[in-house]
Amino acid sequence: MCETITTNKVYPSKKGLLIYIPVVLLLVVEGVYIFSRQYIAGLLSMAVIGAAVLPMYFNTKYTINADGSLHIKCGFFFNMLIPANAIKKIKPTKTILSAPALSIDRIEIFYNKFDTVVISPENKAEFIAHLQSINPAIEYVHKTA
Repeated sequence: MCETITTNKVYPSKKGLLIYIPVVLLLVVEGVYIFSRQYIAGLLSMAVIGAAVLPMYFNTKYTINADGSLHIKCGFFFNMLIPANAIKKIKPTKTILSAPALSIDRIEIFYNKFDTVVISPENKAEFIAHLQSINPAIEYVHKTA
């Protein structure tokens, strides 16, 4: 039996150590520019790197909509909508491949016939249970040792 949802539920991305690496690199680069008195180059590099990293940090989220779809948003450029009834399987993964996820504590969502996306919701158990309440046919593959 599928649950009827009346509101959208937002699940923020878990923020792991991985997301802080670009911020630390930004600070190191800025320190080098300031130490060498290249203030304009430092300001430009801070603006470019900040414009790329900060939107991802503050705007990566996964929303389960009232219409039963999963909306994945990461920064300015990644925006994906997946119908919950298209999701076949969810399994844990530690892949470091590029994904709309701010942590390496991730889950991989298999949908349609051959499509996948890797995300990292803060509360994975609640997120998966919510999707399964909409589509009970979603298989969750538990992590093996």
